[in-house]
Amino acid sequence: MARGELMKKLLASYGKDEEFRAVAEQIIGEEEKKNNRVLARSLRRSLDAAPSRPTKPKALAPLIPFPEAAADFIELVEPTHNKQDIILSSENIRIFLDLLREFRRADDVRRRGLPVRSKLLFCGPPGCGKTLCAEIFAAELGMPLYIVKLDRLISSYLGETATNVRKLFEFARKQPTVLFFDEFDALARAREDGGEHNELRRVVNSLLIFIDRIEPKGFLVAATNLDQSLDPAIWRRFDEVIWFDPPETRMIARFLAMKFKNVALAFDPQAHIGELSGYSYAELDRICVQAIKASVIDKRKQVREQDFLHAIADERRRRRRADRMTA
Repeated sequence: MARGELMKKLLASYGKDEEFRAVAEQIIGEEEKKNNRVLARSLRRSLDAAPSRPTKPKALAPLIPFPEAAADFIELVEPTHNKQDIILSSENIRIFLDLLREFRRADDVRRRGLPVRSKLLFCGPPGCGKTLCAEIFAAELGMPLYIVKLDRLISSYLGETATNVRKLFEFARKQPTVLFFDEFDALARAREDGGEHNELRRVVNSLLIFIDRIEPKGFLVAATNLDQSLDPAIWRRFDEVIWFDPPETRMIARFLAMKFKNVALAFDPQAHIGELSGYSYAELDRICVQAIKASVIDKRKQVREQDFLHAIADERRRRRRADRMTA
């Protein structure tokens, strides 16, 4: 937007705290894009130091420093896994390695006036590694992982959900962290969906503005199992979209080898790979764990083929039931 138009909007929004800050953020963003970093930092400090004016009940809340502002809506997750615990496609491995290298050279990239990718969208069916990948990615970056608690974030009171989202984005802008939105479609559902009420449409509008203007200190990561339900305008707001598909045959083989690497076996699980096609990692994990538990319960030193086959049968039964419920 032309600078003159932004200045007009800034003056017109005087006295309306939220609108004023939104336009000021746009001006700062324009200066950053022009590589006027000194001016942008100075404007940012002035904006952050400015006192907030009282707002009307439906307006977004004034900025409140973390943890008071966002503590009710996020949970710190201590990493318990590392990169040896996940199986990714070769394409996704390349993408994440590139993201890590880009982040580590972020200052060099920005000095050339180029943007650093920091907003990621994970898409794919349940149980295919999106949440686990976010945890491991944060560990590789050396950053804390905060998971957004959507049940608390989405408020039944008019205007509060957008206020809560704003607090989270302000936290992400200031704190070097990986902020993870699971089940992102609950927030970013398509606005033309006839079943959605006006409040959620307003939340999506606010969300689009927040994602557009934020430059997080770390990474903003959103994950969804229902990418077809996302508002069409959401997609271009993310720097990278990463797809997590059910594992292929070779990935299933690697996963089985990983799960049974410290377990004594009386059979070769690789012989049953064909029976596991189409299963997610979460389903495969349940099968392996159940087979191992059967040997522990029976006080046997080895996992038998029958243990594995029974576990597969149980997972098939579970799948059939779940399919009926969702049909």
